[in-house]
Amino acid sequence: MANLKELSKKEELFTGGHRLCSGCGAGIIARQVLLACDKPVVVANATGCLEVATTIFPFTAWKVPWFHSAFENAAATISGIETAYNSLKKKGKVREDINFIAFGGDGGTYDIGLQALSGAMERGHRILYICYNNEAYMNTGIQRSSATPKGANTTTAPSGKKSTGKVQVRKDLTAIMVAHNIPYIAQTTLSFQNDLITKVQKALSTAGPTFMNIMQPCRLGWIYPPEETVRLGRLAADTCIWPIYEVTNGEYKLNYKPKEKKPVTDWLKSQGRFKHLFSPGNEGIIKQIQEDVDKNWEKILSLCKA
Repeated sequence: MANLKELSKKEELFTGGHRLCSGCGAGIIARQVLLACDKPVVVANATGCLEVATTIFPFTAWKVPWFHSAFENAAATISGIETAYNSLKKKGKVREDINFIAFGGDGGTYDIGLQALSGAMERGHRILYICYNNEAYMNTGIQRSSATPKGANTTTAPSGKKSTGKVQVRKDLTAIMVAHNIPYIAQTTLSFQNDLITKVQKALSTAGPTFMNIMQPCRLGWIYPPEETVRLGRLAADTCIWPIYEVTNGEYKLNYKPKEKKPVTDWLKSQGRFKHLFSPGNEGIIKQIQEDVDKNWEKILSLCKA
């Protein structure tokens, strides 16, 4: 596991003073990821909250080489950078070992960036792709994405007299990455700092493409007090809404199992985006959400025991 005491002595490569919302989890994730880097690192960042709010010209919060990609092609950008580096290293023009990391939100990863991500994973580039997953297109107006959970209220799947929010269940992108047969995939939240940093270190030391799906509570789109971000990340794991696990060369390992599995109502009540589900007549939706969570949790447990 990562030594958090030693990490606290390292230089911060992601600085304060950026324009991310108060309580935003994206900055917490970026800071933890860069603290895990022991070698020089190059970052590609898809358009999104993290990119927009940390690089308002002429300022930047990044103290590493950083490239802005379009919404859909961060994986392709970092693949090209890694390929150029390999060519230069073969020619003897570069000698040091460098890590390559791409950051993308769920919109730029689950949806419009999926083809670039899939291609990069299939080609075998030695990169780490990190999805900071706030479960909607938060930067452009809180529109639903395929990472948005069932029942959530968004601007393009609003709750009202004729709708109860998003009707579809969210896509399991972590499982899709496992299906690519890459050497390392991990799922976590920003609330488990040691777990997150340790997984980044594992990913960066792996010879081949790696992927991390990190749940990132969004105080704006989820509607909760900004000081609750870290608590919500932990609650996601305690309700088994978001299992904490990793897959190394096809072998599953559970990294966190709550002592007492909390009901999904604890999770839903903590956020304004689910407020409508507690109106009379929506009891069946909450029951279905609980059943879906239970089914997925049992699936993960069985895979981790296999």
